[in-house]
Amino acid sequence: MLRVKKVRLAEIYVPTARRGTLDAAKVGPLAEDILSNGLKTPIQVRADGARFVLVEGLHRLEAARSLGETEIEAYLVQARRH
Repeated sequence: MLRVKKVRLAEIYVPTARRGTLDAAKVGPLAEDILSNGLKTPIQVRADGARFVLVEGLHRLEAARSLGETEIEAYLVQARRH
C-alpha cells in the first residue's frame, strides 16, 4: 500500500531526463485547477538518502512551485529492482 507524506519541494530532485518532458503550457492551467480544487493525485517520489527523487508528477510539482507552495503530498514508492 502506498503511503502519502508531505514532502518539502526543496528536498525533491528531478532527474535530467524527466526535466526534458516538461510542457510549460500545462503548468499554468494545472496550477489554477490545484488552487480551485486541491491536489487530487499526489506525486510519486522515492527516498534517496536525505532527498527524494521524482518518479511521477513533474507537472503537478511545477504547478505547486508556481503557486509558492513549500510542501506537496507525495506517495513514497520503492525503487525498481532490475
